[in-house]
Amino acid sequence: MVKTFQAYLPSTNRTYSCVHCRAHLASHDELISKSFQGSQGPAYLFNSVVNVACGQTEERVLLTGLHDVADIYCECCKTPLGWKYEHAFESSQKYKEGKFIIELAHMIKENGWD
Repeated sequence: MVKTFQAYLPSTNRTYSCVHCRAHLASHDELISKSFQGSQGPAYLFNSVVNVACGQTEERVLLTGLHDVADIYCECCKTPLGWKYEHAFESSQKYKEGKFIIELAHMIKENGWD
């Protein structure tokens, strides 16, 4: 039996949602940085996300060095979104541990961005 679960962020918060199925992904309050690069272009770093599943952790060489990362997917439509930083080998990159990258190509802004 597959469990379908979708968390909804408060409608008073500016949110980022999956561009494919509109499931909420993150609150603007959880945004850490807009200065990241994904495999498909610009990406944002978030402190926490919702409606996201993690794949297997693997070592990957990224622009800032070697990291243990897990790809993340939309829990609702299974679209690949980005990755989660599990471990950073460089001391200057430790702040990323436990944080999430979502590529702009896979999310849209909703609720109060006017």
